[in-house]
Amino acid sequence: MRCPYCGIDNTQVKDSRPTEDSASIRRRRVCNGCGGRFTTFERVQLRDLVVVKKSGRKVPFDREKLSKSVATALRKRTVDMERVERMISGVVRQLESCGDIEITSDQIGESVMEGLKNLDDVAFVRFASVYKNFSAANDFSEFLKILSEDDISNDKS
Repeated sequence: MRCPYCGIDNTQVKDSRPTEDSASIRRRRVCNGCGGRFTTFERVQLRDLVVVKKSGRKVPFDREKLSKSVATALRKRTVDMERVERMISGVVRQLESCGDIEITSDQIGESVMEGLKNLDDVAFVRFASVYKNFSAANDFSEFLKILSEDDISNDKS
């Protein structure tokens, strides 16, 4: 594994353990060059997914891009990173198990929104504002109105 600090290929695993959901292995590593410490996650990949963009263009699925989008929505929010990793793993597993190699960007967006809705309300609205392409303050109020109506109807059932 390459050190993220100095780039040397000589790192050593100091500790390995499964994550809470046992979907991946968490490894603590130390660089033999600079002494830097970092964490990596090893997980099973069921298949190589292809994302079909709204324009019709096809690109390989990138879990890191998904993680960055979620991290952006969660910026300055106090959410446990283990819960975030479980949510992302759940989204990826859901996409991988849907049966198709090709998935749409809408499928990804809806899955992430569902995960964030259960994780953090503010991050959910932040992600929705980008995913749904909000262009005015009114878009936020309309979205929150729909969201609160959904919450009320769910509470009654």
